[in-house]
Amino acid sequence: MKADAEDYEKWQVPNAPLCEMKCSPCQTHFALWSPRARSVVVNLYEHGMGGEKVFINILHTANSWQTPILHTDNSRQTPILLHKRSNGMFSAVVNADLRGMFYTFTVTDENGYELEETPGISARAVGANGLRAQVLDMATTNPDGWEYDERPSTGPDIQAAAIIYEMHHRDFSAGKDSGIRNKGKYLALTETGTHNSEGLATGIDHLKELGITHVHLLPSYDFGSIDETNTDNPQYNWGYDPVNYNVPEGSYSTNPHEPTTRIREFKQMVMALHQAGIRVVMDVVYNHVYDLQRSNFQRTAPGYFFRWNKDGTPSNASGCGSETASERPMMRKFMVESVRYWAEEYHIDGFRFDLMGIHDIDTMNSIRRALDEIDPTILIYGEGWTADKPALEYNRLALKTNIAKMPRIAAFCDEMRDALRGPWDTDKKGAFLTGRAGHEESIRFGLCGACRNEEVDMQKVNYSQQPWAILPQQMISYVSCHDDLCLTDRLMLTTATRRKNQMEKEKEWKRLHKLAYTAVLTSKGIPLIWCGDEMMRNRHGIRNCYNQPDSINAIPWSLKTKNREVFDYIKNLIQLRKKYKWYDCEIHFPATNKSNVIACHFTSSDSQSIVVLNSNKSSITQVLPAGRWIIALSSSGKPAISDNTIIVPLQSAVVLERLC
Repeated sequence: MKADAEDYEKWQVPNAPLCEMKCSPCQTHFALWSPRARSVVVNLYEHGMGGEKVFINILHTANSWQTPILHTDNSRQTPILLHKRSNGMFSAVVNADLRGMFYTFTVTDENGYELEETPGISARAVGANGLRAQVLDMATTNPDGWEYDERPSTGPDIQAAAIIYEMHHRDFSAGKDSGIRNKGKYLALTETGTHNSEGLATGIDHLKELGITHVHLLPSYDFGSIDETNTDNPQYNWGYDPVNYNVPEGSYSTNPHEPTTRIREFKQMVMALHQAGIRVVMDVVYNHVYDLQRSNFQRTAPGYFFRWNKDGTPSNASGCGSETASERPMMRKFMVESVRYWAEEYHIDGFRFDLMGIHDIDTMNSIRRALDEIDPTILIYGEGWTADKPALEYNRLALKTNIAKMPRIAAFCDEMRDALRGPWDTDKKGAFLTGRAGHEESIRFGLCGACRNEEVDMQKVNYSQQPWAILPQQMISYVSCHDDLCLTDRLMLTTATRRKNQMEKEKEWKRLHKLAYTAVLTSKGIPLIWCGDEMMRNRHGIRNCYNQPDSINAIPWSLKTKNREVFDYIKNLIQLRKKYKWYDCEIHFPATNKSNVIACHFTSSDSQSIVVLNSNKSSITQVLPAGRWIIALSSSGKPAISDNTIIVPLQSAVVLERLC
């Protein structure tokens, strides 16, 4: 239902922070922003689901309330009627302790039509399935020691030096051999001493061993695709279907019916990761909702929060049937205050924006400024594209091509990703990793962090003919993520034509896997590892497994034993990245005498290193700059060095350090 008024800019917006419920032992304050409403009523319940409304018998004046008496006698019903204030707000104060009660709002629109109940757009505690909000003092949700929790510091280059590990809660811990008790739960990331059946570390100890700096959690706010009441039947979804943006998802808690549980356990998870020296990034999806017409936005201020086509249908740049309007003042205010809330209340250290290209540039910069007031080291990055054509001018959108207009906000580099593994729209077509020539410049572009480098021929770079980043940390370097085929599945498909026996297949996949992650982790951009890639997990060839069961998505931790050489190699690469600080080096590209070979020369005041990538099915000889070079790391054996040349084996990578 589109709003009748086309000029949304005239809708009043309050200056004060949006707070829909605030409670104390003496009072409960309710408020809702609904500028075109005729009236707004608060409904009270004893439970988060089911049961009759609880009414209050109360004497009141227009602006104040006396102590109410709670009862369920409908004949004596007195609704909590909110009073219209300025700037589109409705509010009232009940002089009573309502803590523990559940509530919803009912809006009657300007035409006298009563909308369905909503917990509001900014609920902070909800019952099962997010249907009702709860009157709750957030201070009571803090675990022991929360007041001492601090963001881990890894030095002055904390943003540029970030190494991100993208993770889904169930993928990471639900495996039968994970050794984790709280499988698929927030608490899984609080367990230490867990291991697989061969005794290798799993869980949070595995992350510490790997050496990453940030964990990127797939959507962990309250989403709609999982029935939280069905606790006996494990369900799976990525969670890109938002319902309540400011509340943790209940299915990842041990008790989704109790609002305090999900909040406290989420905080316990964050605190445990911080104590392990790992920062926490949250995947946020402000660009669309689970169900437009039944969304809390639409039940509060119909039409306002979404973009619409000229024919009155919802614009669909998200590909999910709805497209939010970040450029409108209240939607922008909502987004800014929401990320501030997660950063302050839950100590979140970064935000990954789903389809960031749908949002407008001004909103993203407002979010950056708001987070800078809390901690300038908080990361912001996102997908610099849209799923379809948005209903806003491209020069106003937070697209990858406009990233220069958004200082200290990063975007994913699909140029490097597809140059390594193959195009996103053709699963069986490989690229550099499978020896297809012509992708070298796109990989060099990614190694430069999508920044200008006179040695990169931009006319040969896929997707972009101009550099789009000002600084390397504005680029996310990756080859695999939750979306699309993971790297192992992709390699299985793109190398199918030359497979022989299973042992030879697996040897080749390991070689190419290590080669791919050498490019990712030596990039000047911020590298991202998809969970399980470090041990070559696969998802049975399913590219869009967002709702597939654990049998498809959960990591078999036996793979850490089987593919230990891959894990150790990636771990060692991470250690070298921290040592050489490639993100802070000058980069040059020595000449190569063959296609499908890339040589990178990194120089800084402290060190010089060279990385050579060879995707050919035969060894190559690479000339090195003058000096004494030693091998710091090789993905395949120990290549021979003589007379300033190195022989790099087939489908392998080597890192060299200059001693003098």
